[in-house]
Amino acid sequence: MPSLARAIEFYTYDDYKQWDGNWELIAGMPLAMAPAPMRKHQSLATVIITELHNQLEECTQCEVLGEIDYKVSDDTILKPDIVLTCGETNESYLTKSPEIVVEIILKSTAKRDEKYKFEIYEKEKVTYYILVYPNDLRAKVYKLEGSKYDKQGDFLNESYSFEETTCKVNLDFERVFKRFR
Repeated sequence: MPSLARAIEFYTYDDYKQWDGNWELIAGMPLAMAPAPMRKHQSLATVIITELHNQLEECTQCEVLGEIDYKVSDDTILKPDIVLTCGETNESYLTKSPEIVVEIILKSTAKRDEKYKFEIYEKEKVTYYILVYPNDLRAKVYKLEGSKYDKQGDFLNESYSFEETTCKVNLDFERVFKRFR
């Protein structure tokens, strides 16, 4: 976690929801989001959302969403790139741990996604955490085993089935990365 000793002030969700721009809040510390993602980032997110969404036609319990606030606590609000959430009833923000979180890695946010958010998602028991690297056309898939993430592999052309979700889905990374090769 970022050191709170360096934070001048401590912020909560009430502060966060009044801010202009795109922010995350981790342990009371505001973190500005990168400027609007590049086309490749947005296009990858669209492909992944579409792939997951198309598999949920028969599943009314789950939905796939892009960039929604996930209120972990009053002082920690994250904005994952993509989530698969099941049984969520709050319209304003996520209150339950998503079953899948996907973060598309930018150079400017890599440490936040690979370290701080990794630890938070693990602690919050997000079943699957996927880090997508647009420059390498590679994805790392992590699955929660007990209380720790276990790396399932690096995926370039392979498919992965998410068996521990309410509605079974899979991602074919060959198809996800196809247009960028």
